[in-house]
Amino acid sequence: MTDDPVVSLLRPADLAPRPEPGDDPDLAELIRAEIRADGPITFARFMELALYHPACGYYASGTRGPGRTSDFLTAPESHPIFGWAIARQLEEVWDRLGRPGRFTVREFGAGTGALAAGIVGGLQRSGSDLLGALRYRIAERAPDRERQVLARLASVGGGTVLEPDDGSPIVGVVLANEVIDALPVHRVVGRRDGGLAELFVAVGSDGAFTALELPPSTTDLAGRLAREGVRLMPGQHGEICLTVDAWVADAARGLERGVLLLIDYGHPAAALYHPGRGSLLRAYVHHRVHDDPFRNVGRQDLTAHVDLTAVEVAARTAGLDFLGATTQAEFLTGLGAGELLVGLEGPGATDIGGYLTARAALFRLLDPRVTGRFAVLLFGRSLPDSSTLRGLAFRLPAR
Repeated sequence: MTDDPVVSLLRPADLAPRPEPGDDPDLAELIRAEIRADGPITFARFMELALYHPACGYYASGTRGPGRTSDFLTAPESHPIFGWAIARQLEEVWDRLGRPGRFTVREFGAGTGALAAGIVGGLQRSGSDLLGALRYRIAERAPDRERQVLARLASVGGGTVLEPDDGSPIVGVVLANEVIDALPVHRVVGRRDGGLAELFVAVGSDGAFTALELPPSTTDLAGRLAREGVRLMPGQHGEICLTVDAWVADAARGLERGVLLLIDYGHPAAALYHPGRGSLLRAYVHHRVHDDPFRNVGRQDLTAHVDLTAVEVAARTAGLDFLGATTQAEFLTGLGAGELLVGLEGPGATDIGGYLTARAALFRLLDPRVTGRFAVLLFGRSLPDSSTLRGLAFRLPAR
């Protein structure tokens, strides 16, 4: 992405200045206490606590995250047309599986349910028979998210069943939009001797969090880069997500037959760790982006660009078939997002304001200078038809 592609999806009113919220005092003190007791912690541990501490992490309450009045805006929140297009891909997978009477979507990071509502709305608009077979499950750490998703689904009607997610394997689609970027990462830096150092989190004499360069906490960090043929230049900073392997393996275990669909911002390893790129760790608060993870602890989102090579290796290791990769622009175009927009034209379709809002949102979702170049990866298990899925069939001309 550009350093803040999410901001480009917003209206000027959404960017009205607001004071930063500052640290969550309980969480900040909890982290300080752990460091004082056990010594400096890895940034991955800091990020895990900052985002996912069950009592006071950023995502714990279910009140922070995506939305125009919150800190960042995902594609589903920008307009339902994103979900309408995804619904077309789900319907194609359902067809290829033989139209089972029970087709389940398990969505990781469902947030407030914007994508779920968009999918159901899209199926309603097309009069799809899939509606009668659709079951929805959400994989969320915040317990209040289920209530929010249920309310969002109720707002579009259709009678979609929201099931508790017991982790049992499904026949259908496992879906994650902008989820892997928020998995905890280790911060590393290349050394002059060709080795690797790691940036830990320490507490200064003034009580502030600070980065401290130390030997790596695990040889897995250097091992990951070596397997990918990557070597950081002296002084070059980067992030390594070791938990992506377990996350993908868990998502794969939950898929009996169907497709794993991942959408996120990232790069293959060679591009992610290119010497000219540097750190891609970012923080989001009130639709503003910055690179200081030690501000607003527990009250700002933390993300890092995804290592797409590591994701693909993890998926193959978990027994999934690689179906293909593309960009968000190509994926949405292949699914006929332009046709969906045209469908909003004409008498009775929508008012001019609604049409212009949808058009502006879609243009930005397709624009490669903003979110159009987000990566889309699809993996399958026991998908009978080996022909190319519709979302992978379109390729933009080379620029």
